[in-house]
Amino acid sequence: MTVTVTAATATDTPLDFGDPADLDQLRRRFRAWLAEHPLPERGADEPLPVFLHRWHRQLHSGGWVGLDVPQAYGGQGLSTLHQVAISDELGACQAPGIPRIGYLAHALLEFGSEEQCRRWLPRMLSGEDTWCQGFSEPGAGSDLAGMATTATRQDGHYLVRGQKLWTSYAQFSGLCLLLARTERADPATDPSARPHDSISAFALPLDRAGVTVRPLRAANGDDEFCELFLDDVRIEESERIGAEGTGWPLAMTTVSYERNALDTGHISRYGVLVERLRRSARDRRGELPDGLLSEIGRCYVDYQVLVAHTRRRTAERLAGRTAGPESSYDKLLMTRTEQRLYETALRVFPGEFFGEGESSGGGPLFGDYLYSRAASVYGGTSQIQRNIIAKRVLGLPSAG
Repeated sequence: MTVTVTAATATDTPLDFGDPADLDQLRRRFRAWLAEHPLPERGADEPLPVFLHRWHRQLHSGGWVGLDVPQAYGGQGLSTLHQVAISDELGACQAPGIPRIGYLAHALLEFGSEEQCRRWLPRMLSGEDTWCQGFSEPGAGSDLAGMATTATRQDGHYLVRGQKLWTSYAQFSGLCLLLARTERADPATDPSARPHDSISAFALPLDRAGVTVRPLRAANGDDEFCELFLDDVRIEESERIGAEGTGWPLAMTTVSYERNALDTGHISRYGVLVERLRRSARDRRGELPDGLLSEIGRCYVDYQVLVAHTRRRTAERLAGRTAGPESSYDKLLMTRTEQRLYETALRVFPGEFFGEGESSGGGPLFGDYLYSRAASVYGGTSQIQRNIIAKRVLGLPSAG
């Protein structure tokens, strides 16, 4: 399988922030680099994460990963806007995006010690170490505070016991950002005690004795998600990130960056499909029913709202505002845009979903459509996002 990445043109990049001179130069340099370093060929039987890891290493070799991470930790020391511009360029030319490690890197920058940042961040950015995220559990997915995995303190280390679920590509990872309960305060003796306050964060090497990784097969055929079984796994105190009991704010920082609007590569990819739908609406006006034409219009409006929202959120980050509960807006808006877009494309381009003359799925857009259905679940369900907005952003009282 050979994949060609063509350099994006100015009209392909919707996230125009006024592009100061250095940013315009960065975009031009990156386009030139892409032309000389095209996306590598993916082997017929090569797992997707292995292929994406090779792409990660290639991007890093050109200096395009971790642009907004300090140079002391392996980054480029540039601004959020510079990293956003590179993501935008990759999405516009339909290439895989910047590796999804930015939210882990920012969590380490905020909560990790100096030694931990120097130890882990350069290897994370370069791809020498691959990380996954061990947050959700069978009984505590979006309700993260209900986790049952425990880390019992011993002499200079912890013993961890429990189970994690929906851990993306754990079978291809070497380290896991793990949440576990260290010591639960007793509400009977401490009325102010919350389950959030006994959660701690760790960097767990997945080759440790007692760790079992079990992949799960999804509806689109991928085995992206995994279960982790932890049977008295030893974790050293030096592998705890932050103080005991600070796992909850670290987790909220992580998911806020994960949910926010600054991974702009997907927005540019949406833009390519939106433009195809608009052309079809124009060229097939007498063929497509009015209801479907209206849906194409809604896709266009959703997309433009998402672009405008991303510009605003990027401006906030440039002004020094960190990701917070408002990132739930980002997640809901992205979910609505993506799901409506692929539902509409399914009706306009059925052959690209199911294959011409075939009775079952398998066309080039089919996997994207199936994955879009998960958008309302992964990273916190849409229901949870609405609760976060109601309670933590709007300050509304709980029901009852």
